[in-house]
Amino acid sequence: MVIKSSTALRNDYGAISSLAHETREPVYITKNGEGDLVVMSIEAFEDMRRQLDQRAQVLEAEAQRLGGEADYGVEDVRALLKARYDRACA
Repeated sequence: MVIKSSTALRNDYGAISSLAHETREPVYITKNGEGDLVVMSIEAFEDMRRQLDQRAQVLEAEAQRLGGEADYGVEDVRALLKARYDRACA
């Protein structure tokens, strides 16, 4: 975890930006000794967002499964794909 003061951000934005890009980790900014902001590169933010979206999809699928919706095993999916392939080739 990288922690910098708001003074460091104000006085040396370039160094904070470089640090965020190099580490691909959030940089925590403090103000008067207390946590205030988090700065991160766009790439790191998009990666984090993608991971959160994937986790949300997995949780939604699990909730549907637990709610009684049909689920498919590997063999079921293979059979469905083969049937689609066979229809497309016919």
